[in-house]
Amino acid sequence: MKYFVEIKETLTKVVKIEANNAEEALDVVEKQYKNSEIILVADDYVKTEILVK
Repeated sequence: MKYFVEIKETLTKVVKIEANNAEEALDVVEKQYKNSEIILVADDYVKTEILVK
């Protein structure tokens, strides 16, 4: 029998942003992340989940 096993690692980083509102803050961070100005690294590791699908 064959199984599909999913391995999921979670990385998390909180960044402080000056913005006029929450939507603007989210836009700024999304752009910074897409432009590799915010990079998650091994130190941002939170957890690993392993699930049989």
